[in-house]
Amino acid sequence: MSKRQPEKSILVVDDDPDVRDILRSILEPGGFAVTEAADGALALQAVRAHQPDLVILDWMMPNVTGLEVCQWLKQDTLLRHVPVIMLTGKGEVHDKVNGINAGADDYIVKPFEPRELLARIQMVLRRTAQELEANPLTKLPGNLSIQRELENRIASGEGERFGVCYVDLNHFKSFNDHYGFKRGDEVIQQTAEILLAASRTHGGPTDFVGHIGGDDFIVITRADLAETLCQAIVREFDAMVPQFHDQVDRAVGYFLHPDRKGRELKIPLLSVSVVLVTNEDRTFTHPGEIARISAELKSYAKQSDRSTYLKDRRQAS
Repeated sequence: MSKRQPEKSILVVDDDPDVRDILRSILEPGGFAVTEAADGALALQAVRAHQPDLVILDWMMPNVTGLEVCQWLKQDTLLRHVPVIMLTGKGEVHDKVNGINAGADDYIVKPFEPRELLARIQMVLRRTAQELEANPLTKLPGNLSIQRELENRIASGEGERFGVCYVDLNHFKSFNDHYGFKRGDEVIQQTAEILLAASRTHGGPTDFVGHIGGDDFIVITRADLAETLCQAIVREFDAMVPQFHDQVDRAVGYFLHPDRKGRELKIPLLSVSVVLVTNEDRTFTHPGEIARISAELKSYAKQSDRSTYLKDRRQAS
């Protein structure tokens, strides 16, 4: 007898109870476990409490709109991989564009045909699963593996003191636009190699290196090894990156790149921000807590035009 696959969970967010009922009547016979939220604020609570496999979001809702919920999800380091299908009664092109710009994975207009909705859901889930297995560029584990690794470390409780190093390249988008995607991909690949080498040299046998996406990486190591490892990442990145800038740009310390209005801006050379969060002085219950602290640290670290390493040294109150 074959083992039954666990149901995929879908969070349905719509302020119209009739629409939620219709969606439930389609999704549950389609093999999905359905939870509901009546507005955007409740949706955010639901996602934090029990991460779904997919979210169906109504565009127009009171208080917190579907667009705002989507933006929040896609800005969260550990939740940005959760696929979002925007659902709306509007069919204007600019609404679709706004939804896509907010990070929505797909878009369907009410009234919808049940078979089309199910087909789109399956397509998005397949695409997401493929992307989460491993990053195709670096071959490092993706968000699903990262989430699982963090949950396992947290579950170990007092038995393990761990450090979570978040690695983010500064000015990478401008670099990518200026020098081209090929050189940008080479920088990402080389950064992955630096993280792996630093982990082998300065980390421990249980270290985990993951690729969150784009120019964002994560390294999980023993707390007592983390600072040395982070410092090595900064040092090795700064030694590597000059080769990817043209000689004239290296000489002046910046490259010229136009902004959206066509004005030439002086963009600093590539650098790296590395922030470290540990459970030495606090206890975590969910990966989102680690992500929140790291986001606060990154906002400080990225204020510098140079590579920066920053550790969270605050104690839990």
